[in-house]
Amino acid sequence: MMAVTSSCKEGTKIAMDNGKYVRYTPEQVEALERLYHECPKPSSIRRQQLIRECPILSNIEPKQIKVWFQNRRCREKQRKEASRLQAVNRKLTAMNKLLMEENDRLQKQVSQLVYENSYFRQQTQNTTLATTDTSCESVVTSGQHHLTPQHPPRDASPAGLLSIAEETLTEFLSKATGTAVEWVQMPGMKPGPDSIGIVAISHGRSGVAARACGLVGLDPTRVAEILKDRPSWYRDCRAVDVINVLSTGNGGTIELLYMQLYAPTTLAPARDFWLLRYTSVMEDGSLVVCERSLNNTQNGPSMPPAANFVRAELLPSGYLIRPCEGGGSIIHIVDHMDLEPWSVPEVLRPLYESSTLLAQKTTMAALRHLRQISQEISQPNVTGWGRRPAALRALSQKLNKGFNEAVNGFADEGWSMLESDGVDDVTLLVNSSPSKMMGINLSYGNGFPSMGNAILCAKASMLLQNVPPAILLRFLREHRSEWADSGIDAYSAAAVKAGPCGLPVARGGSFGGQVILPLAHTIEHEEFMEVIKLENMGHYREDMIMPGDIFLLQLCSGVDENAVGTCAELTFAPIDASFSDDAPIIPSGFRIIPLDSGMDASSPNRTLDLASTLEVGAAGNRSTGDNSGRNGSTKSVMTIAFQFVYEIHLQENVATMARQYVRSIIASVQRVALALSPSNFGSHAGFRTPPGTPEAQTLARWICQSYRCYLGVELLEYEGSESILKTLWHHTDAVLCCSLKALPVFTFANQAGLDMLETTLVALQDISLEKIFDDNGRKALFAEFPQVMQQGFMCLQGGICLSSMGRPISYERAVAWKVVNDEENAHCICFMFVNWSFV
Repeated sequence: MMAVTSSCKEGTKIAMDNGKYVRYTPEQVEALERLYHECPKPSSIRRQQLIRECPILSNIEPKQIKVWFQNRRCREKQRKEASRLQAVNRKLTAMNKLLMEENDRLQKQVSQLVYENSYFRQQTQNTTLATTDTSCESVVTSGQHHLTPQHPPRDASPAGLLSIAEETLTEFLSKATGTAVEWVQMPGMKPGPDSIGIVAISHGRSGVAARACGLVGLDPTRVAEILKDRPSWYRDCRAVDVINVLSTGNGGTIELLYMQLYAPTTLAPARDFWLLRYTSVMEDGSLVVCERSLNNTQNGPSMPPAANFVRAELLPSGYLIRPCEGGGSIIHIVDHMDLEPWSVPEVLRPLYESSTLLAQKTTMAALRHLRQISQEISQPNVTGWGRRPAALRALSQKLNKGFNEAVNGFADEGWSMLESDGVDDVTLLVNSSPSKMMGINLSYGNGFPSMGNAILCAKASMLLQNVPPAILLRFLREHRSEWADSGIDAYSAAAVKAGPCGLPVARGGSFGGQVILPLAHTIEHEEFMEVIKLENMGHYREDMIMPGDIFLLQLCSGVDENAVGTCAELTFAPIDASFSDDAPIIPSGFRIIPLDSGMDASSPNRTLDLASTLEVGAAGNRSTGDNSGRNGSTKSVMTIAFQFVYEIHLQENVATMARQYVRSIIASVQRVALALSPSNFGSHAGFRTPPGTPEAQTLARWICQSYRCYLGVELLEYEGSESILKTLWHHTDAVLCCSLKALPVFTFANQAGLDMLETTLVALQDISLEKIFDDNGRKALFAEFPQVMQQGFMCLQGGICLSSMGRPISYERAVAWKVVNDEENAHCICFMFVNWSFV
């Protein structure tokens, strides 16, 4: 036989039958390269066709063409791998430089602390108690200590602003690379080539502060341009207005800015800032953008207080951007704010005193946005919706902004409040401004469009306890039918203009009265957008769009249970089938923000509008929680806002409907939160204790006895009846029970079963047996299902099933057996999926 040998590096050689190498001609190489770009892996038939179509290749045998394509693919793979390794090496080199700088900074901080400790120890040893009567002096001194120091107003003339700018630059650099702030690593953040960067939060510093260092594949000028456009990446930023611009003699720029931030809940006012921003280039070529508040100034521009806003303070903060060898930038970010927590109810103050929350929502958001932009530039692609990532990101910002506007209800956007019905748990606002109504096409029953439309927003907030925000949000997303009203969904969808069909529809994951189409797209870290087709209409079909179908555009974030201090958010808006870029977006949704577990809070069963019951002030109002500090209990505040388009003459009826609807949602969320609490169920990751009711113990015993009876072997290795449930709960294979009905639904699962189906014990009963199998799996299951009732068990070959999220799962084999009770009557069917994993 011929020994075919070839080198991946020598692509112009071929192996002949006589063992000698003959070079391809340049023309042959050009033709093969052209064919390779058309089809990198041609079949045998295609290779023969290539020889016939290209006379220049007629003297080459098909198997030699095959070897050439193998070598060409090998070279391409090696090139990509080399490029990847070079990129990783550049990242590691830059990360090593960052870590060395961080190590130097920490060594300086240690030296400073050692010096201060030695100094204070010496002062303590040298201090002697005074024996003379100094009561009069003490009184004077004591009085002076309680006086608030009054600093003279700063000069805001051009020369004074330059002095403030240079001072801001110095203070910012001392925080970014120096020891002005004692930084501690943020929990859960570990540096590495694939991490977002080095993230730290302040310790023992006034206000809240966070710092991050990272690498981005963008040049410094582009980085500065993106970061200055704060509303494009900071979701809480309503607007940044440039009031004045001054040029400095050193080539820098001073800008005077007015910035507004949305309030995250209905329970607190929004924040605004009057800022100076200084942009300059340092001697080493680094670009610096630093900012600070301009409170207490004179002889220059000023910004008077705005209604419904609390003036907060931005302490010296900013961005240090240095060019990186091999391209890209090394960036240091510092955010340092005083958000005036005294102005909110005491139970909410952790939101304004948490450096971790600031890091999540601001500092890390900036780094993630930069990395997302860099990735989109280096790997441009089009999603399944026919839109580029930048367009989808803009759409997600539109959803988020609309929800923030509904939560805040600013008067300058046209919102006005309606009178209460006597119970202040739900707040109603209306807006009939032309900008809000643009593109909305609500019609009368006779088909003629209505000319007098408005938007009504019903909003409320509630305290939650002992339920992690991520778990509750996942339940609300997966099981819409548990809280939503299909008639109101249809009413909201009627306000959206109908257009030509533009949504590609294919079978997606179906559960909870809805179908999530396979169009989900990740916008940024832990945030994804999806289109939902609701199962509300009598003519419903999953595989096609029908007249009257209801679609929701939905944005979900904060579903990672392991993230620290993450806000969980679910916003959605009805859309028409055209899904055009100029389609009106009227979002509604939920926002759940974790609170400090050490703060006292009201009972987990209590739902209220905190604004009407909590005193705002320095003293606040301390509620008496009963078990807030035990068992790692978690507290959070949920904000709900729903918007409805209506005809103005129907305002009273719609207002009544909206109040009732939001109150019903609050009641549903209360019920779900109580069910998901670890004190009631241990059904989710993080709650690893199995449900210990007598019924569960009895079911576990029946499952094991029936398995031994029908299969002749033990299912578990346990000691004593009390440990059966615990052993079954922690079994590595997925064990699930389903009811004996015409349409079997799941009734019980162990921890592995819940993990496999990506659900909870509460939501498990919404999942039917047939939903987790594809068409072939369903046919095989129902063909063999009678065997279980007759023989008592059946064995299924390995295959694929689906989780409740629509994710495919492979399993090596499955066993099903009939579970009988103590009277030997059939109770349920039990399935065990062996060696399962997500595909």
